[in-house]
Amino acid sequence: MADTSSAQHALLARSRLGVLATIKSDGRPQLSPVMPSYDRAEGVIRVSTTEGTAKVANLRRDPRATLEVTSPDGRAWATAEGTATLIGPGTDPHGPEVQALVDYYRAAAGEHPDWDEYRAVMVSDRRVLITMTVDRVYGTELR
Repeated sequence: MADTSSAQHALLARSRLGVLATIKSDGRPQLSPVMPSYDRAEGVIRVSTTEGTAKVANLRRDPRATLEVTSPDGRAWATAEGTATLIGPGTDPHGPEVQALVDYYRAAAGEHPDWDEYRAVMVSDRRVLITMTVDRVYGTELR
C-alpha cells in the first residue's frame, strides 16, 4: 500500500458513507453510494451489496475499484484505489459466504440482535461481499 498521511487512513476508517467507482464495459466510470468498512491493519475495504447490481457485474469483468469518502463538512477527502474480490452470494446461512458477511457486519456495526435472521436475509437478498485490497490512498486533510 502506498504511504500517505495517516489523516486519510483515519478518514477512511471512520467513514460509513462513500462512493465506489467501478469500470463499465464502455470504459466509463460507474459510481455507487456504499457503506464501507476499512480495515487498515489488513489493508482492505469491505462493502456489502447484492448480486445483480452494476458494481458487481463490473467487478466480475474488471476488478479495479476506487472508493472516495469525505469529511462531514466536505473539507477533507480520501481516495483508496485497489483490486476487488467478490464473495457470494451464498445459499447456506451457515456457509463461508454468509460468514464473511457476518464478519463484515461485526467490524462495521458491532453485534446484530438476531444473527439467525441476519444470515437468512443475506441468503434471500443474495448478498455479495466486496473486498478491495487497497494499493494506494491519497487525499487532502483539513488545514
